Amino acid sequence: MLVAPFFVVFAPFAVKVVFMEFEVTARDQDSRARAGRLSLRSGIVRTPAFMPVGSRGSVRGVTSEQLRECGVEMVLANAYHLALRPGADAVARLGGLHAFMGWDGPILTDSGGYQVFSLADHRVIAEDGVRFRSPLDGREMFLGPRRCMEIQNALGADVAMVLDQCPPYPCSRELAQEAVERTLRWSAECKACHGRADQALFGIVQGSVFDDLRRASVRRTVELGFDGYAVGGVSVGEDESQSRHTVAFTAPLLPEERPRYLMGVGFPADVVAAVGDGVDLFDCVAPTRMGRNGTAFTPDGRLRLRNSACKDDPRPVQDGCTCPCCRVYSRAYVNHLFRVGEMLGPVLLSIHNLTFYSGLMAEARRAIAGGRFAEFGDRFIARSSKGDADA
Repeated sequence: MLVAPFFVVFAPFAVKVVFMEFEVTARDQDSRARAGRLSLRSGIVRTPAFMPVGSRGSVRGVTSEQLRECGVEMVLANAYHLALRPGADAVARLGGLHAFMGWDGPILTDSGGYQVFSLADHRVIAEDGVRFRSPLDGREMFLGPRRCMEIQNALGADVAMVLDQCPPYPCSRELAQEAVERTLRWSAECKACHGRADQALFGIVQGSVFDDLRRASVRRTVELGFDGYAVGGVSVGEDESQSRHTVAFTAPLLPEERPRYLMGVGFPADVVAAVGDGVDLFDCVAPTRMGRNGTAFTPDGRLRLRNSACKDDPRPVQDGCTCPCCRVYSRAYVNHLFRVGEMLGPVLLSIHNLTFYSGLMAEARRAIAGGRFAEFGDRFIARSSKGDADA
């Protein structure tokens, strides 16, 4: 069990306060899957766990109360976006990110490293950091390791991430090596500048699809010493087999006693495969983005509610699902909502998909505790990867 302490000094005494504790409570007998408890300042997260993405302080279309009803225990927000609007200082003046969002559970803030990848046309990378040209108003924003920590310290999430350089795919070995080295230098500076004793700080591993670079990045990031570790630079253009190989290779190299986080990977089959590799935390926009576009996740694959086959279908989106969408409404009704442009349709499917992901993680934890995750994972991946669910 890992306990990450800090000390609050009241001379002549030192009082020890625990702000992060991670315990592996069960392991699968035929895979690397593990279940655990991640205790943070704002609550306990049962792992493996999926974090919905609320980049701008909101999981789109879903209230904090609804997130709880979906089974969500931890959410992700983005330091870059919140620094643009409304500003980290404004959030701090309003009581911090938890109060601002009306969410009292654990929060992880991404550093903005992903925007180094996704906003390539609006930024310039230098040794001291990244200069962005805001796509909103053209205003320049600088994000370096020190500023990244200042923003995340002000936001006050339970977990902060170091600033990293996430290279695209395909990329040359030289670019991947450069990103590894820069990420390591930025990580060391982030650790030195991190100013909140009650906030965990996670390091990020890069290396693109090059196994030797991944191994070296793990070794040197672990030497810096962080509260948890993330596998970054995955699902940025590679095909499925490359992504899965990178995760399967990298995750087991990370320290056993620390939480492992796979950044930005989140279709159900990919999540289940990564759980089998020993990953504890996930985030992705998939459940809400796909929901807004009329697609529901089910154990039998994706169900496209816009399709005409759903127009007269009285069945729920998923038999046996307990979410409000499936308890109350038919496929025909949801189809109607999308056809006439009612906002309720995207909201209902977002709630369904988040409930599905939470349920999937709960099933995974039960399978691990029962020593049957490998069988569960193989069966789920085969079933959900058949294609579209029958309408």
